[in-house]
Amino acid sequence: MPVFLRGRYAVRLAMGEEDVRAAQRLRYLTFIEGRGMAPAKEGPRAQGLDADDLDAACDHMLVEDKRSGQLVCCFRMMRLDDGSQIARSYSARYYDLSALADYPGPMVEMGRFCIHPAFRDPDVLRAAWGAMTRYVDERKVGMLFGCSSFEGVDAEGYMDAFALLKERHLAPPRWLPRVKAPKVFRFASMLGLRRPDMKLAMRRMPPLLRTYLVMGGWVSDHAVIDNDLNTLHVFTGVEIARVPEARVRLLRGA
Repeated sequence: MPVFLRGRYAVRLAMGEEDVRAAQRLRYLTFIEGRGMAPAKEGPRAQGLDADDLDAACDHMLVEDKRSGQLVCCFRMMRLDDGSQIARSYSARYYDLSALADYPGPMVEMGRFCIHPAFRDPDVLRAAWGAMTRYVDERKVGMLFGCSSFEGVDAEGYMDAFALLKERHLAPPRWLPRVKAPKVFRFASMLGLRRPDMKLAMRRMPPLLRTYLVMGGWVSDHAVIDNDLNTLHVFTGVEIARVPEARVRLLRGA
């Protein structure tokens, strides 16, 4: 049963192992093959899958082309009753999230968001966010969070984007993640008084992170250098009650 319909796309939750495998194959195509990474000799990646132990603990949202049934976008969501369960999350493997342990309400970690490289229709993203909005509303989620990734591990090309994050979008002190991963880029302290070139900053900002930011989202003060997936990523949080009303109307009206 579709969770959401938009134009030629239907969005639904995965119903079984084969649906999850389809999502894992699309993730592999996007995150591993699409980034030119060498194929693995063993494990899920040797089978063309991007998979980990958290898949079984998540809901998986699938965006499909209604005409062909092809999977064109997917992401997964881990539901937490409150911040006391934050250590279960994928993000907690890379960030010290103890500041969020006292968060009082339901939370959802959104991760592994990807779109098939052959589908550049903006309605795909609109359908995905429409379904996410319904999911969050129905479960009375108070905070949406996850890791937002920059492609590659060289920060040099993203300096203006990081300067903009430092200047306008750092997490409130009460929620600020601390360093846990062994390799990080401490952009908030390293960039000092650097002012961003706004056009270049937004051009280099990952599309998913741009969406979080216009929703009032905030980020960690450092980026994790993830050599496994060849990315730099920042912890990202969106407090639902603080999403601008105009953006809420837009998302709910989608």
